[in-house]
Amino acid sequence: MLERITKSITSASIFLAGYFLLNIALRIALPHTLDLDEAEQSFYSQYLLAGYGPQPPFYNWIQYAIVSVTGISMWVLSVPKNIILFGCYLFYGLAAREVLKSRSLAAVAMLSLITLPQVGLMAQRELTHTVALLFATSLFLFGFFRTLRQPTIGSYLLIGIATGIGLISKYNFAILPFAALIAVLPEREWRSRLIDWRLLPAAVLAILIVLPHALWLPDNLASASAPTLERMTAEHLAPAGLPRIGQGLLSLVIAVLGFVALPIVLVAAAFRRDFFRSLSSSSPMIRVIERMMVISLLAFVGVILFAGASDIHERWLDPCLLVLSIYLFLKLETADLDLSAGLARFRPVVPVFMVVILSILLFRIVGIQYIGTYTRTNVPFSGYVTELTATRKPVLIVAGTKFVAGNMRLEFPDIPVVIPFFPGAGVPEYPNAKGPVLVIWRGETADDPTISPGFANDLVRSGIHLQELKTLTLPYLFGDGKRSFSIGYSWVEGGAK
Repeated sequence: MLERITKSITSASIFLAGYFLLNIALRIALPHTLDLDEAEQSFYSQYLLAGYGPQPPFYNWIQYAIVSVTGISMWVLSVPKNIILFGCYLFYGLAAREVLKSRSLAAVAMLSLITLPQVGLMAQRELTHTVALLFATSLFLFGFFRTLRQPTIGSYLLIGIATGIGLISKYNFAILPFAALIAVLPEREWRSRLIDWRLLPAAVLAILIVLPHALWLPDNLASASAPTLERMTAEHLAPAGLPRIGQGLLSLVIAVLGFVALPIVLVAAAFRRDFFRSLSSSSPMIRVIERMMVISLLAFVGVILFAGASDIHERWLDPCLLVLSIYLFLKLETADLDLSAGLARFRPVVPVFMVVILSILLFRIVGIQYIGTYTRTNVPFSGYVTELTATRKPVLIVAGTKFVAGNMRLEFPDIPVVIPFFPGAGVPEYPNAKGPVLVIWRGETADDPTISPGFANDLVRSGIHLQELKTLTLPYLFGDGKRSFSIGYSWVEGGAK
C-alpha cells in the first residue's frame, strides 16, 4: 500500500489531501476558541490594508478575500490554511521531481516534509504567515530548479511570482532568492540563466506583487520591524558586545540543529550504510543546494554580528533549510546505490508522523488536565458570550487585544469588533453606535483581568468612559475544574459623551 502511494507525485498528493482533510475535521471538532494567529486573522479579516504591523500582508489579503465572500467562521479560518499547506507539499514534490530522476524518490521527498518539525507540527498547530512563507519557498524551489534544468518564460515567471509572494509573506524570505543567485554563479553550465532576458519580466512581476506593501512600508517601518527586532535582540538575556554575539551564534546553532536533526536521523536510520556512503556524492545541483544553505546561514551570522541579534528562532530558517529533504534524497540518488531496502524502511515513517501529529493536536487540547499547561484554545469564549449576552446584545465590541478581538469577531460575525487606534484614530464607530457597546479585555495573567493602563487610556482618548468594571471567570475547557480564566468587561452606551 505505502509503495503504491509513493510511486508518483500524483498518488502521494492524493494521500496528503486525505491527511489535510483530517486536519480540517479535527480543527472543526475542537473548541472554536482561536489561538493567537487564528484570532489575528479573524480580527484583521475586517480590513483590507497595505500593511498590518509586524507581519507582511499576503496571508491577511487571502483571508480577507475569502471572508468577504463567505463571512467569518471556523471553516474559513481552517480550510485556506490547509490548502496553502497542501500547496507547499505539492510544489515541493514538483521541485523534487525536477532534480531527482526517480519519481518514487521525489514522492518520498515530498512526503518527508512532514518530518520537519516546523512544517509537520508547528505549521499545523498555530502558525499562519509562516504557512504562506513555506508555500512561497516551495514554489520558488520549483521555479528555480525548473529554470536550471529547462528554462522557459513560464519558469522565470514562476520565480517572480514566488519571490513576490514570499516577500509579502515573511521578510526573511528575501534571503532565499539572494542565496540562490549567488549559489549559481560558480557553475558555468547555469551562469547564463542569470543574464537571460526572461529574468526581467520575472523581476517586474515580483515588484508588482510587492508594490502595494512596499509603498506602505517606509512610513510604517517602526511598527513593521520593532517587534521582530525586539525578539531577535533579546536585550534582557545578554549584554552588548562579544557576549551577545556568542549568544546569537549559539542560538543559531541550536536553531539549525533543531531544524535538521530529526529528518537527518530518520533518513540515516532508514538508509543506514547507504546514507553515510552518500555523504561524499556530489553533482552540480548538489553543490548549488549546498551553497544556497550555507549562504543563507551566513546571512543570519551577518544579522548576529551587525544587527545585534541574539535569539534566532527555528521557524526563521524555513526559507534557508526547507530544501533539506530534497538535498538528502539527491545525495542518496547521486551515490548510485540500491535504495529499495532503505525506502521500504522509510515509507512507514510518514503515516506514523501523521498519526502522531494529529494525536498531539488533539491531546494538547482535550488532555490538558494531564499536561498542566493550558492553551489559548482552552479559554471558554463561547461560555463568556452566553453569559454576557443573556440579557442584551452589543452593537459594537471594543477589545483590548487581538486575541480577544478575533475570538469575539468569530462569536459575533455580524457585529463590528474594534481595537482602539487600529487601523485609524480612536474608535470611529463609537460615536455612531446606537445601543449597548461591550468593552472587553484580558489581563496580564489568566486569573487577573485587571485592565491595562494603556488600554484604559486609549478608551478615554476615544471618548469611551467606563462606569463599572466587571469580571467574568469560567473554568478552562477540558480542564480539571480547578483552574479558570478571567476576563474583564464593561457595558457602555454608544455615542461620545
